[in-house]
Amino acid sequence: TLEDSLKLLEYIEPEVDIINVSAAVNDSIQYQIDKCDMPDAWRVYLAEAVKKKFNKPVIASGNIRNPQIADQVIAEGKTDFIAIGRGLIADPDWARKAQFGRTDCIRQCISCNIGCADHRIFKSQPIRCTVNPDVIGGDQYKKQKVTRDIHVVVIGGGTSGLEAACSAAEVGCRVTLLEREDKLGGLTRKIALLPEKKRIEDFPAYLERRAAKLPNLTIRLNTTATKELLAELKPDILYAATGSRPMLPPIEGLRELTDAEGSHIRSIYGFMDNIPYYEANAEGKKVVVIGCGAVGLDVMEFFTLRKADVTMIEMMPSFGKDADIVSKATFKELLEKHPVDMHLSTSLKKVCPDKFIASHNGESAEYPFDYGFICMGLVPDIPSDNPFEAYAKEQGIPFCNFGNSRKTGQIIHGTEVGRDIVATIDMIGGFDD
Repeated sequence: TLEDSLKLLEYIEPEVDIINVSAAVNDSIQYQIDKCDMPDAWRVYLAEAVKKKFNKPVIASGNIRNPQIADQVIAEGKTDFIAIGRGLIADPDWARKAQFGRTDCIRQCISCNIGCADHRIFKSQPIRCTVNPDVIGGDQYKKQKVTRDIHVVVIGGGTSGLEAACSAAEVGCRVTLLEREDKLGGLTRKIALLPEKKRIEDFPAYLERRAAKLPNLTIRLNTTATKELLAELKPDILYAATGSRPMLPPIEGLRELTDAEGSHIRSIYGFMDNIPYYEANAEGKKVVVIGCGAVGLDVMEFFTLRKADVTMIEMMPSFGKDADIVSKATFKELLEKHPVDMHLSTSLKKVCPDKFIASHNGESAEYPFDYGFICMGLVPDIPSDNPFEAYAKEQGIPFCNFGNSRKTGQIIHGTEVGRDIVATIDMIGGFDD
């Protein structure tokens, strides 16, 4: 505890000039490498207590993403220095941009912990970053400029499509981005509607600001891509990031009732489209979630924190297979504090308007609900005949289907391929040798 640490510091403090105050250990890693919903500068009270007792300079850390907040806690005398780790992986120029008042250009860490903590600690892989698709090269790609007119068309304005469109425009291409909805951000922006995930909104917001500063990038909202429109635009390179849709296997009643008008059964998209309603009407409700992957656990967290009675059904023998190490620790802590009825190795067999029927070891059981949620995964949302790829083949131009419309996964995978558009431009001879 803080009290323990203050006592221990009495033995060490005489030999120390500056005290760096952090918190937690690997068993509580969600507070050491802060989980997504921790507020900016949440650990500063620890540094403040150490400074007050020993009257020596202290260093504070803990989700400090906003330069104004960093300035504020220093001005208030709570700390003398600010330590930033993940924020400098996301944007190595964080301090320089803050120094010169370019805070709107900062690519803020969203505390997703995928490419940094999960890669490094759990998977023993090199550090990567969801919002910074080239941790090693940084912005070096911007030094390249195309030597001829190249028109790039990107279909889909989620984070994957926005990264591709911005990267292509920043090296001098003419870029047109087509988005069928009335706003940008795609699934990432929907996820950010969850109160526990609101920090994720910083990424699509940053991409929008970045795109708005590029005069050679045209964004067309409420526009459905067709072969006729592509023939009119005449792209030299075509990228498609049309996103994903819920996976609905052929289980009796599943497709008929999920997201249907008047139904109490929602897919993850139906859930995210109605978060304000569920937030106001969660307490005391019986909620059954089908699927215990990262998405299903997010739904569980939302309702559990709002005092609903939650049951989870998962066909695999364990939960959270696709969750990062920090999220797993977060969910484990949540399950220790709040009762959740978890049914593993249990398969959904039938969907009824007010209950699910599932089987475990050959025995069926009924799971009644007020709200039922289908979180069985996502599949690429692109026609099987892929008219965009067909157009590209007809015209003999490079085509890339990427993001969730190629293979559903995490945000990091789409942004990496989005930046790879620079390599595609180079492949067709867009830069000088």
